[in-house]
Amino acid sequence: MEQNFNKTRLFLGGCFALLVTSLTFAMRAKIEEVFGPVEGGGIFGLSKEVIGWAFSPAFWGFTIAMVVGGFIIDIVKTKTLVWTAFILQLIGAVLFIMAHNKETLFLANVFIGLGNGSVEAAFNPMIATIYPKNKTKMLNRFHVWFPGGIVIGSLLAYFLMDKMDISWQIYIGILFVPLSLYGLMFFGQKIPETERVASGVTYRGMLDSIGAPVTIITAMTVMILLAINVFSLPEGWMYLAMIGVVFAISLIEARFIRKESVIFPIMFTFMLFTAATELVTNQWVNALLGNAGVSPMLILALISGIMALGRFFAGSLVHRINPVGVLLLSSIFSALGIYALSLFDSPALTIVGAIFFAIGVCYFWPTMLGFTSEYIPKSGALGLSLLGGAGFVSVAMFLPVMGRILEVKNTDVALQSIGVLPLILIVGFAILFVVYKNKKPVEI
Repeated sequence: MEQNFNKTRLFLGGCFALLVTSLTFAMRAKIEEVFGPVEGGGIFGLSKEVIGWAFSPAFWGFTIAMVVGGFIIDIVKTKTLVWTAFILQLIGAVLFIMAHNKETLFLANVFIGLGNGSVEAAFNPMIATIYPKNKTKMLNRFHVWFPGGIVIGSLLAYFLMDKMDISWQIYIGILFVPLSLYGLMFFGQKIPETERVASGVTYRGMLDSIGAPVTIITAMTVMILLAINVFSLPEGWMYLAMIGVVFAISLIEARFIRKESVIFPIMFTFMLFTAATELVTNQWVNALLGNAGVSPMLILALISGIMALGRFFAGSLVHRINPVGVLLLSSIFSALGIYALSLFDSPALTIVGAIFFAIGVCYFWPTMLGFTSEYIPKSGALGLSLLGGAGFVSVAMFLPVMGRILEVKNTDVALQSIGVLPLILIVGFAILFVVYKNKKPVEI
């Protein structure tokens, strides 16, 4: 591939775009208390379940944008998707500041979700393309800015809102700083074709590498309908059962109908669990740790800071024990951290639990994408988009479920419920580690 583009500028511009995404996550974690019940100090008096519903477009909108972006990026080109992301995030930021009830908060998160999803759809394949020899390493470094932005957003929330009593609208306005920077970084820049196109892999070849595209797209559609409350399941365990059914059907489609490898459907299913473990917990941090004796936003900043450092130095760890080994260790630490948080009731021990949790979820997202890019390279931009979309539709689906558990039960039960997910992952990644421990990345 002819290197007639500014690799460093493209990478840094992508980092600013992801910073906008991550700031919206920290901001929702804080704004949850502003929109919450009046008796809890809220202004707008929404229940936790309703807030979960209003926040959910940030995740299912993300999913729609990622999946659609994965299908069309090679048609409309990466540059078009980059500017689409910019415009959608800009509109979302404006609407977020203007939100004053569940409907306007919902609408703001629709545009934020679509914009954030377009960022992932555009930049994950771009980074895999411009760094073909260091995909997992550079995807981890790119995704440093997700927890990094949450650190920035959490600390700003603590100092500006908690300590200085500055209005939440001014806090949200911080989004316009990285938005402006990444618009400037990409202005007039040449962006390369995706790796799949440059390598001559056909569109049909990309679809075949997915293994079970019909089952996966159908499943994500059902999950979006659950997220927007078109219908719901009465018990939380039914959501896990549904994922189990999707897993079984996707394996059947891949192995017996399409005669393809089952590895992508497996990673798709695991992504539903890894993303929910990380992001559902972080999005409800105020409610889950509000009585821990230490500021939940400082805990979120601690978790995110550890994640940022871990991702920056991920290259040597991945090199030593391979991506699946990293994911297995992540599952173990995640489970330990979540159950520790559910059992500990002192500030010091809560911090210990948070550290274990941070070490655990640190590598989930970028290493899942890195594994897919390295071991299923023909899946191309679509594979990365479907995987990222799976993560966010899972979070959108589970956010209201967690809100319901918090209202009906308590924080310990809520944490222990989400803790089931990394326990499932420990088993799954242990099996996958045995299969992949001696395999090398696949050349496209």
